[in-house]
Amino acid sequence: MYRSIIRPLLFLLKPEHIHDLIVTILKIGFKIPFLTSSILSTFFQYKHKKLHTRFLGLDFENPVGLAAGFDKNAEVYNELSHFGFSFIEIGTLTPKSQPGNPKPRSFRIPTDKGLINRMGFNNKGVDYAVNQLNKNTPKAIVGGNIGKNTATANENSINDYSEAFNKLYPHVDYLVINLSCPNIKNLKELQDKDKTIDIIKVLEINRAAFSKWKPILLKISPDLTTEQLDDAINIYYQTCIDGIIATNTTVSREKLQTEQKTIDSIGNGGLSGKPLTKRSTEFVRYISEKSNKEIPIIAVGGIMTVEDAIEKIRAGATLVQVYTGFIYNGPAFVKKINKAILKERLKE
Repeated sequence: MYRSIIRPLLFLLKPEHIHDLIVTILKIGFKIPFLTSSILSTFFQYKHKKLHTRFLGLDFENPVGLAAGFDKNAEVYNELSHFGFSFIEIGTLTPKSQPGNPKPRSFRIPTDKGLINRMGFNNKGVDYAVNQLNKNTPKAIVGGNIGKNTATANENSINDYSEAFNKLYPHVDYLVINLSCPNIKNLKELQDKDKTIDIIKVLEINRAAFSKWKPILLKISPDLTTEQLDDAINIYYQTCIDGIIATNTTVSREKLQTEQKTIDSIGNGGLSGKPLTKRSTEFVRYISEKSNKEIPIIAVGGIMTVEDAIEKIRAGATLVQVYTGFIYNGPAFVKKINKAILKERLKE
């Protein structure tokens, strides 16, 4: 029903309009909390003790989460948990609110089952998100994805990451350093090994000032060279970073089925969805094998089918995150993935 009726209707609207509409519907719908939560939980949640997953000291009800980018401002994390996610990653959050890049900035390429976006860290700022988190006790594990404001020069970026980290740390379960988004001008310069280590070391000092330890993960780009990927692995061993999220969106446009003139008209931005599936899985496998399975990994990028999720877990990921696959497959997608993971685990 979703693919044949609901999705075609939704896809008549622009992607960002649909996103805003869904957030509004969730906010309004849950004004009748018992009715809405009961219905959604019945249809979309799937629970089994074998799905429980321990990762970096945290207990996840299942291994499937929602990637950063959907609930940027921590407005609907509890509502989204009723769709079967065991964790929601909010953000990317910056110290100050910012509008992001000019619209239009989000585009579907249905022929390739993909999305191209150049949102540009649009968000209401970390203070707004903290206020939202204080309003409602999270029903799922919440991760906080942090970045720098676009107007902040790279040489001052440590201050932005430090401020966002310190404000968000008490209110989330884990934090993610986002240096790999392709939609912020010159952000990729911060992926240089030494610059990344400088930022991480400051955040490690910040973490030590808090009474409770929480994991810090680094989100990496799928556009890294093998040498750069090796650097990311070495960063794990040279710092107190606790894990890696692989991967962010890609600037590559290789082997797309969509007409070139359409791709050219869209312009720059990060590509997600099916075109990213193979590359992101390769990165997960490389990191896992190169580290002898020592590095904790959350896999994201191109999980468009149940099989994609299983493949990423087999490649070495402990948890998976979806976003574009959730949009293309609908709210039942998480339940289907969890059923498949349970089937795999019952074989063990």
